[in-house]
Amino acid sequence: MSKIILATTSSYRQALFKRLAIPFQAIGSNVNEDAFKNKGLSLIELTETLALLKARDLARKYPDSIIIGSDQAVGFNDLVFSKPGTAEKAMEQLASLSGKTHQLVTSVAIIQGSKEILFHQVTQLKMRELTLSQIKNYISLDSPLDCAGSYKIEEHGIALFESIAGQDFNSIIGLPLMETLSILRNEFQVDFL
Repeated sequence: MSKIILATTSSYRQALFKRLAIPFQAIGSNVNEDAFKNKGLSLIELTETLALLKARDLARKYPDSIIIGSDQAVGFNDLVFSKPGTAEKAMEQLASLSGKTHQLVTSVAIIQGSKEILFHQVTQLKMRELTLSQIKNYISLDSPLDCAGSYKIEEHGIALFESIAGQDFNSIIGLPLMETLSILRNEFQVDFL
């Protein structure tokens, strides 16, 4: 079986992929994500571009390996929310999303040699009404400063939501496992289980 490389330093994506019981290595790419965030790209265009660039960056260095790149962002009212980085920015993001429905797009690029497969999944999330006190309490619980949209749905962040509609819950955390696994099995002949 070809070596699989996850083009990421994200501990969330690595933890998700470990659930598949497929050996892999995680290596960060050298893509400057900030260079693309103010180009007026749609949520899907932005995440697909970044997922593809991350995978291509490592595909050049490891041409015989299967490279998986991924990116995600939250969209609301024509705004793109990525990782907040600070508690203040997280408070702003959560206050904006409180009581409203937003989209989270997760895009994945899988590359081996000249073969490239790119896909995305869109999840609709309705957040319940939150007070500023609840938002502050949540941020102190989960410290979601490294998460698009400022929440960790796999932890205490699940309590922020009224409803979620999407294909794969894992997509919210960072990697849609079911579709990724299907593509690895059917397109790249990766055997598992």
